[in-house]
Amino acid sequence: MARIRLYRRIVALRADTGGAAVVEFALIAPVLIMALMGMFDLTYNIYTSAMLEGSIQKAARDSSVEDADAVVDNRVTSAVKSIAPDATLTFSRRAYDTYANVAQPEDFTDLDNNGACNAGEPFEDVNGNNTWDRDRGSSGFGGARDAVMYEVTVSYPRPFPISRFVPGMDARVTTVARTILRNQPFGMQQTSVRVGNCT
Repeated sequence: MARIRLYRRIVALRADTGGAAVVEFALIAPVLIMALMGMFDLTYNIYTSAMLEGSIQKAARDSSVEDADAVVDNRVTSAVKSIAPDATLTFSRRAYDTYANVAQPEDFTDLDNNGACNAGEPFEDVNGNNTWDRDRGSSGFGGARDAVMYEVTVSYPRPFPISRFVPGMDARVTTVARTILRNQPFGMQQTSVRVGNCT
C-alpha cells in the first residue's frame, strides 16, 4: 500500500509542470540580461559618439569665424555632458596653412637619400619650434585662412557594468572626434617660413 502511494506521488510530481517556467527563466535570464546590457551599452555609445560628432562640427564652424576657443570648448563640453555627465574631455587644435598640409611632415632636403631627416640636413621650420616634426601643424587656433584640425577626446564610464563580465573590456569608453575647417579671413595670414638644420 505504501509503495502504491509513493508511486502515485511520483507520477503526480512528474505530471506537475507548475514550476517549469521559473526554472526555464532561471536558466535563460543571465544570457538575456547580458544581451540586453550589451545592446543598451552599444546604443548608448553610438548615441554619445553621434552627439560628439555633431557638437564638434558646429563648434568648429563657430570657431572658424574668430578666435573663441574657450567658448567653443564649453559648448562641446555642455553638449557631451548632457548625455555623459561623468565624461572627461580633452581638446586639441593644430593649424596648417593649407588643407593639403594637414598631418604632413615638414619638408626637408634628404642629402643622404635615406628617407629620414638626419643631422645637418636642412628643413623648413613651418611651425617655428626649431625642430623637424612629422606633423608640420602648429598648436592653437592659427591665423586667418589657416586650416585648423579640431580634435576632441571624450572618455566616460560605461553606463552598464558589462565590462565586469567580458574579459578585456575596458570599464571606460574613449571616443575621438576630429574635424578640419578653414578660418575666415579676419586678418592677414602669416607666410614666412624659417629654415633650420636637422639634429
